[in-house]
Amino acid sequence: MKRLNITDLKTRANLLNMAKLSIKGLIESALSFGRTLDSDYPPLQQFFVVMEHLKKSFLGFNKSLWGPLELVEKLCPEAAEISASVRDLPGLKTPLGRARAWLRLALMQKRLADYLRLLITRKDLLSDFYENSALMLEEEGAVIVGLLVGLNVIDANLCVKGEDLDTQVAAAVTHYQIASILDQKNYVEELNRQLNSTVHGLQGRVDSLEKSNSKLIEELAIAKNNIIKLQEENQQLRSENSLILLKAQQHLEVTQGDVSVERDTYKQSRQGLDEMYNEAQRQLKEECQLRQDVENELVVQVSMKQEMELAMKLLEKDIHEKQDTLIGLRQQLDEVKAINVEMYQKMQSSDEEMKKKNDVISRLEEKTNQITATMKQLEQSDKDLLSQTRTLAMSFVKCASTDTEHQYKLVKDISF
Repeated sequence: MKRLNITDLKTRANLLNMAKLSIKGLIESALSFGRTLDSDYPPLQQFFVVMEHLKKSFLGFNKSLWGPLELVEKLCPEAAEISASVRDLPGLKTPLGRARAWLRLALMQKRLADYLRLLITRKDLLSDFYENSALMLEEEGAVIVGLLVGLNVIDANLCVKGEDLDTQVAAAVTHYQIASILDQKNYVEELNRQLNSTVHGLQGRVDSLEKSNSKLIEELAIAKNNIIKLQEENQQLRSENSLILLKAQQHLEVTQGDVSVERDTYKQSRQGLDEMYNEAQRQLKEECQLRQDVENELVVQVSMKQEMELAMKLLEKDIHEKQDTLIGLRQQLDEVKAINVEMYQKMQSSDEEMKKKNDVISRLEEKTNQITATMKQLEQSDKDLLSQTRTLAMSFVKCASTDTEHQYKLVKDISF
């Protein structure tokens, strides 16, 4: 297994940041410059210096930069023309000078990215020139090749004949630029960690709301079962009440008939008629009292209806409070989305190293969308719960019952 060296990792990361900064600056300045670039253009000179550093880093002992570049013509016959031109240039005495000339000719041909892509795919050949931890043998090499594709939009008119490429001194890339890139990277990573913490907090609150909603659904199911039982008992009591009223009416009719018969026989037995009449009066009073009790029961039912309406209002208030909480969470999610957009813009203005962080932010946005969808489902569930509760409560209020104290207690339990 390849041993990871922290120093090598940092070196590769710094070189990659240098390459990103140089290539991006060259493309932006060239597009604003508006004409063909020549050898004296400072950003172009800096680009060649950075490319030379990239290619020379981690070279093996007693190896030159021209060695791996010379392999390109074996992998791509079209590159043979450039290699031949470099060999035929007068005045080039060192492998480094030939490598510099090759880079300039490949840039003018707009094939630099293509040639290097072929080169990094043959790690078996590059391993003869570079150390195992070299940038050209790692994934950073593929990233740099991808960046070089953008150079195809610019035109370069470079004169390599007569140039002293053997002894040309490379311009230095300042330490300040590297430190600035690393500071931006650390700042974005810190903001991303804070964003992840905020999302975890929101996820916890959503889970809590889901548990609360599940509990409300269970309580609603229990209340629904209780209401069904009460409706059945109420229906039974109404049937019994109707039967009692029917019997009382029949009894009253019979009594009235008996009174009429007794009146007809009044002349025959006055004393017996008085006794029968008094008995009838007594029974009539009992029936009137029974009727009064039924009316009192109706008054109690009206009072229970008012209590049920009050319980409904309290339940609606509780649901509205939960909806306000959901609205607050939605606003917080919108703020998180705004932070995501701002983070994305900042990361685009920095280096391409943060592409991995962009993937994390994309997954975070996807998770945020899932949270938003869940909250919408909770809000719809609360609306359905309120509608069902109203329907059940109104059905319950319409039903009459004699066991007022027991039902009143059940209504209070359901309401609170």
